[in-house]
Amino acid sequence: MSLSIEALRRRLSACMNLDARRLSSRLHGVKKLPEGKQAAVLETIAADLDVAQARYQSRLAGVPKVTYPANLPVSQKQAEIAKAISEHQVVIIAGETGSGKTTQIPKICLSLGRGVKGFIGHTQPRRLAARTVAARIAEEMESELGHYVGYKVRFTDQVSEQTHIKLMTDGILLAEIQNDRMLTQYDTIIIDEAHERSLNIDFILGYLKQLLPRRPDLKVIITSATIDPQRFSRHFNKAPVIEVSGRTYPVEVRYRPLFVDKKTGDKSEGLEERDELQGIFDAVEELAREGLGDILIFMNGEREIR
Repeated sequence: MSLSIEALRRRLSACMNLDARRLSSRLHGVKKLPEGKQAAVLETIAADLDVAQARYQSRLAGVPKVTYPANLPVSQKQAEIAKAISEHQVVIIAGETGSGKTTQIPKICLSLGRGVKGFIGHTQPRRLAARTVAARIAEEMESELGHYVGYKVRFTDQVSEQTHIKLMTDGILLAEIQNDRMLTQYDTIIIDEAHERSLNIDFILGYLKQLLPRRPDLKVIITSATIDPQRFSRHFNKAPVIEVSGRTYPVEVRYRPLFVDKKTGDKSEGLEERDELQGIFDAVEELAREGLGDILIFMNGEREIR
């Protein structure tokens, strides 16, 4: 039975985006060949289509089961978020710190069948965040890092053929646009912490607005703190906004001045000033005497942190 270009083109819908684009280009080129050579080329393309469809079916069958931690506020709105993503090309999700939006939204996308034809791309402003968020999502999905969930930052690429969710810095996504103008390797893009409004984020948001009409299959989710999410909505033609509350905990404030009498330990003004790091060490020791727990320390920059 002879093969036709139209019949092969119909099979592209059951391929991953990158394979479909590559094979579509080859099918377009067949028309330029002499009729006597077209049949042999079409048979080669058909064989490659078989491989591409098998790859797609393997990813489809390999989608992991998704669960949501009940104690996260975003889990309570999982159905509402999923419905909005299904019905709209762009969705804005505004949530306070601790709402769980960073770790749970890519899983919601995965449960909707996203991440099969292309990656669920999930950007973070910083490399450390990209790595730690990837590790956390992989842990929740009971998967090794680099399998269902991977990450790509400068000098490190932990992404495999089995990867569905790809964490990366916004700088990495911006760099990829230069070689993949249609962002073909993605079927979903999540821009996290968009309220930080870095140049990278603003460039990406501007580019996505131009790209979306040419990629009607692409879904975009913008997540932000609750700082004027309507601005993002207006940028994307009044995209729906879903607000998710955060989790609050009781806070006790203890002030420990850096001035101290090293002989008596008396903390008074006008006495010897401790080094800032020593003040932090003393505070940690004080907390450690009260029992086990986690400590978060805010520093000015990477140098001070290290």
